[in-house]
Amino acid sequence: MDTQPNESKNMSLLSPPPFRPETTGPEADARYRHLRVQVFAGAFIGYAAFYLVRKNFAMAIPMLEQLGIGKSELGIALGMNAVAYALSKFLMGSVSDRSDARKFLPLGLVLSAIAMAGMAVPVTWLDILHHPERGNVAVGMMAALNFLVGWFGGMGWPPCGRVMTHWFSQNERGTVMAVWNCAHNVGGGLIGPMASYGAVWFGSWLYGAHTELYFLAGTFIFPSATVIPIAILAYILLRDTPQSQGLPAVEKWRGDFSRHYDERSEAVLSTRDIMLRHVLPNKCLWAIALSNAFIYMVRYGCLDWAPALLSDQGVDIKSAGWAYFAYEYAAIPGTLICGIISDRVFRGNRAWPTMLFMAVVALFITIYWYSSSLDTPSISLVTLSLTGIGFFIYGPVMLVGVQALDLVPKNAAGTAAGLTGFFGYFLGTAILANTAIGYISSHAGWNWTFVCLLLACLLSILLMLPTLERKRPQPHAGNPFKQQKNTDEE
Repeated sequence: MDTQPNESKNMSLLSPPPFRPETTGPEADARYRHLRVQVFAGAFIGYAAFYLVRKNFAMAIPMLEQLGIGKSELGIALGMNAVAYALSKFLMGSVSDRSDARKFLPLGLVLSAIAMAGMAVPVTWLDILHHPERGNVAVGMMAALNFLVGWFGGMGWPPCGRVMTHWFSQNERGTVMAVWNCAHNVGGGLIGPMASYGAVWFGSWLYGAHTELYFLAGTFIFPSATVIPIAILAYILLRDTPQSQGLPAVEKWRGDFSRHYDERSEAVLSTRDIMLRHVLPNKCLWAIALSNAFIYMVRYGCLDWAPALLSDQGVDIKSAGWAYFAYEYAAIPGTLICGIISDRVFRGNRAWPTMLFMAVVALFITIYWYSSSLDTPSISLVTLSLTGIGFFIYGPVMLVGVQALDLVPKNAAGTAAGLTGFFGYFLGTAILANTAIGYISSHAGWNWTFVCLLLACLLSILLMLPTLERKRPQPHAGNPFKQQKNTDEE
């Protein structure tokens, strides 16, 4: 018998839809297959759209500097996004576990777009083009808006994690999540062209002869306007759970039951149950969360500081631009391969491929260190090392999220992924990659920076060790609800 989701009086608008009577047969099977593709497409398109209105402020910094705003003030405004995103990914994860993913994701997209479009207002409203003394006030308002962008942006991953756990079983989830995870590379890669073409197409229409303000149209307004119809499309494509469509749980449909699965996995849990029963006492979840912090330290420590390092070594940034580009786009095949390996070679065990890939990342960091220490740095070695790091680092980034989903019941997936994301973005990115690496590189030099990055690789591997599954249980046969009856009664 299906478990109906609990209705929440406080969340009537976003409450998960009720379960419909289960249907079976060839027509239901064909409908199941169709909806899986449709839901995946909605999650992919929707999550890619979040990255169209995520990091836009960073692209606007050079133009804002030309308007008289200082780097320190701009840096504070930039950091607001990462802090808000880290907090939101965890807190919104808990909310999403008790919400309809079909409504939750588009709502986050629309709110993100509104906040991002609002970033153009302070510059024009305060007229800092003619009154540069108002620049600090403008950047303060933009910092607040950038915080909101990060906060609403945290509403993207949790509902996607929810639909992935409900529509795809554990033994296929690594491959599926690997493909889906490429969405942020697709969305992030479109920001540059959209900023350029948006300024050309709409700059004169919005700002007339003030060419200094054209970047506002391309960086903030055009991407935000594009996201709105995508949010509508995501709403059309997404469905919350198979049971809400009158279909059985994916484990039952595929005959693919994990050792953690029982009837209670389909029930909507309270925040108290999620936190006290499934998240806080879960030692493996805390281990991968800490491991994720060091993975993100390596990810952003290499990515964000590459321009500064190359500049200090006398490398022409334009000449090294392809290396920086390759870092991001090498992630797509690397992530796909890592996900496929985790499913087909390691049969759903996420820890082994994570540790393997991080070991290879350490190798390429060593090559990166060697190439940057030469009297005349080799651009070929720089390109090779950054490409290798990008290829191998994004697989572990993705797999930590998948492993978090595997470690808890399906209706606690958003909270679990939010916890790992909080450690990744707040501790790993904001504290370690941005602040700590910046301090170390300035006061101790780049050699100690590379030592710290290699140490982070080692710690990420060691923290994965407690999560290894040394003996993987066989899937249950038959109907799991009958098999779990005695367990449920205990």
